[in-house]
Amino acid sequence: MRHAEAAYTNPDGSVAANERVVPLSERGRGQAAKQAEALAPISFDRAICSSLPRTQETARIVLGDRKVKLEPFAALQEVSPGWQNLVPTLTIEEKRDWVALIANPWIEAHRPESRFLGGETFGEFEARVLSAWNAVLEDRSWTVLLAVLHGAVNRVIIHHMMRLPWPGVGIEQDNACINIIDVDDAPQQRVILRLLNFTHYNPPKDGLWLTTMEEAAARIAKSLAS
Repeated sequence: MRHAEAAYTNPDGSVAANERVVPLSERGRGQAAKQAEALAPISFDRAICSSLPRTQETARIVLGDRKVKLEPFAALQEVSPGWQNLVPTLTIEEKRDWVALIANPWIEAHRPESRFLGGETFGEFEARVLSAWNAVLEDRSWTVLLAVLHGAVNRVIIHHMMRLPWPGVGIEQDNACINIIDVDDAPQQRVILRLLNFTHYNPPKDGLWLTTMEEAAARIAKSLAS
């Protein structure tokens, strides 16, 4: 899963000072609860998330009263941007270009040395995510895993497991979406993608015209203009 909508915007409309530590929004909690309904019949025997609050809160809502320990992984945090330190140095025209890049930050992701919005390189990001994910797959103690992670983290995992070029195929991860992946317990680890980006709270994606990064760009553009 991807985490549910987070409270990136303060009640006064300003952008949260540190988006990495925000909790879920009220709508996000509703999304997670609705997704939990869809997953209610599933008997998870392991649950992981990143070490950021929004994935932990989403996972706890989905797990409900299941007696499964939630394991946070720092290595599975979302890709880290660096735009907060860069933006104050930009001209108005450069800020417009920056907002456009936020809307589609994956355009240079095929180059390992390129940086995500001035922060972590895509090569570093992919390496840390896949190292942690492969360790999870190598652990034979579980059968049905709940993994509540982040949009870019999920994209890296899905592209890798489906042997797709990163980021050659557009894979969206809406708030709290569910992906179902089967992995054979065999040396070749055959992978079957059974479900992708399912939102029980809005199955036909009605009104979801923007990607989550386009929404982020709109949010940040508004804050820069104020």
